[in-house]
Amino acid sequence: MKSYYSIGLDFGTNSVRALLLDLISGEEIVSETENYQSGELGVLLDNKNPHLARQYPGDYSVSFAKVFTRILKKARSVGIRLDDIKGIGSDGTGSSPLPVDETATPLAFRDEFKDNLNAQTWLWKDHTSAAEAAEITDLARKMRPAYLKKCGGAYSSEWFFSKIFHCLKVDPKVFKTAYSWLELSDYIPALICGNNDVRKVKRNICAAGHKAMFHPDWGGLPDTEFLHHLSPDFADLRNRLYSQAVTSDQIAGVLSREWCQKFELPKAIPVAVGALDAHLGAVGSGVGKGIFVKIIGTSTCDIMVQPDDGTELDIPGVAGIVPGSVLPGYIGIEAGQSAVGDIFNWFVSRVRNEDEKHHLVLTKQAEKLKAGESGLLALDWNNGNRNILTDPRLTGLLVGQTLHTTDYEIYRALIEATAFGARRIIEQMETHGVKIDKVINCGGIAEKNPLVMQIYADVLQRPMQVAKSAQTVALGAAIYGGFAALKGNKGFENIEAVQSRVCRVKEKVYNPREREVKTYQRLYQVYKKLHDGFGIKNTSLEMYPIMKELLEIKRSVSP
Repeated sequence: MKSYYSIGLDFGTNSVRALLLDLISGEEIVSETENYQSGELGVLLDNKNPHLARQYPGDYSVSFAKVFTRILKKARSVGIRLDDIKGIGSDGTGSSPLPVDETATPLAFRDEFKDNLNAQTWLWKDHTSAAEAAEITDLARKMRPAYLKKCGGAYSSEWFFSKIFHCLKVDPKVFKTAYSWLELSDYIPALICGNNDVRKVKRNICAAGHKAMFHPDWGGLPDTEFLHHLSPDFADLRNRLYSQAVTSDQIAGVLSREWCQKFELPKAIPVAVGALDAHLGAVGSGVGKGIFVKIIGTSTCDIMVQPDDGTELDIPGVAGIVPGSVLPGYIGIEAGQSAVGDIFNWFVSRVRNEDEKHHLVLTKQAEKLKAGESGLLALDWNNGNRNILTDPRLTGLLVGQTLHTTDYEIYRALIEATAFGARRIIEQMETHGVKIDKVINCGGIAEKNPLVMQIYADVLQRPMQVAKSAQTVALGAAIYGGFAALKGNKGFENIEAVQSRVCRVKEKVYNPREREVKTYQRLYQVYKKLHDGFGIKNTSLEMYPIMKELLEIKRSVSP
């Protein structure tokens, strides 16, 4: 087959990553990264409010121009004809909505709002909207319980309507000036296609379904009556949002004339509809029927798909059940943990007051321990619980400390806690009919920390595979960019045909160890008592045996 290429653009928390992919051989030709220039590592913060996290939308076009220029330069240098670059795909963090005017221009570009944090992009990890999320959840339970069945039973402070509702309350001027709001994953295709009419921006089903309660069962977004009960202004906004959301195998437009001239391209390149970063990371890792993908970084996102055969699928506590959000023809299922790498970083930087190199020191010491040897058990809720409890007001916990407890024992207990949290999510999915045959991990921690992967294998009682690509998110974007442009051609009959050529795993597989599995099985039973006792209302927790159980487990594995 003739070589065809595509470019994937990953607009992350701190930077833009771009990847040039050979769609036929699966070779990743080159990748480039450009950091955002504003704020602290690209994030605008507020010292008075630790829950606030925003981004300056002007950084997106600047960073895009730089990485795209370098990608094309490399393509030319290795003899790739630019005419053979067939498509561009992109993703963004989410939910990361930004207020825009009728021309899809961010309000942050206006002089009156340039220093106003509420006029910027409300980044995915902004948690200022907890009260609004609770209000939306309470109203849905009373008026529209079906809404909550597709998002795990509770609406999150990380999601679209919570953030916009909070803006209405704290900054009515920004809310009333905004004609509409765009998810970052929708803004990027509009930006590079030169779309200057927000009403013509194609909205992606991935962000709409998982973050904005969009679902075909009730005709799209939450209805006007529901939103009116939150606020009449909120209901009025609905008419300026969208009524349709589409899958990422569709074309959003073509690269604009201005960008083509800047990059000296011979012709415009088709641009696919966007999607959320984690979901495309799953695509780039090879997600499919029976394949559970864990994207492990500062937080985690777990992605599964089920064939969309018309069977009703409800899983309490997950973050979304959305047709077409990951792969066309499948129902996308999302779950995850609010903090994983962030917990490890918290311990190293804030508790130990060390730099990132100290992770390696603690890891080397912690890997000498047996499961249960520390006598410690932790809850992984330092940033609340995303799934399956969906409660941002839960906090971390460490049980079993003595005067002999060491820093590396605590570090290992924190790793184990995130593994127990991951197992709780998997059990919830399997209990509700989702069959998991294989687990593939991706992200920085999966790439760099064998101890984490081995503990996960022992706790989850499953082999842990790791995606071969270090850029699975950008890879997933590139897959969709090429597929949307070439759909129907030989080798592009469906997304799975492209994945079969492109998606690979590393040779190293982390297999469960029998002795460790037995010990972690005992520890997990104690973890579940803490999980349910502290996390579920009206659940009785008999605390008396817990410390004794941990001491007994420690005694049983100690030399």
